[in-house]
Amino acid sequence: MDFIEGLPSSLRYNCILVVIDKFTKYAHFLPLAHPYTALDIANAYLSQVYKLHGSPKISISDRDKTFTSLFWKELMKQLGATTLFSTAYHPQTDGQTERLNQCLEQYLRDMCFMKPNTWAKWISQAERWYNTTYHTALGLTPFEALYGYKPPYYRQHNHP
Repeated sequence: MDFIEGLPSSLRYNCILVVIDKFTKYAHFLPLAHPYTALDIANAYLSQVYKLHGSPKISISDRDKTFTSLFWKELMKQLGATTLFSTAYHPQTDGQTERLNQCLEQYLRDMCFMKPNTWAKWISQAERWYNTTYHTALGLTPFEALYGYKPPYYRQHNHP
């Protein structure tokens, strides 16, 4: 888990919580608004990630104050997850998330470069794009790794 911060305000949001499964590489992008608390993050996580995937075995994040708070540690303990933290001098511990953040930031730049404050409108499409894109490390898409079948694609309309 990691945050993308410093974004322009968009639909009252100004940052994104990025959650990625290390095994399937399936990701969720949760828009948030500063200031947020560990309770806000927990509510977003439980309502958008936990409800779909259940408890994680391991939670890897940086040492953001949200993830090092007693509340967050206790939440992960109650969910049965072991909590691990990356360090400033060993960012490869959470390198997969850092790489995903770069991809997401580039996607949002490409989709809303003329109107940067519209990024929140694109976040669900960004999540679908990422999860249905082929990953060479997997040999398939994160969607396929998670669900066991190819993602459904939108039917294209032919216009005269």
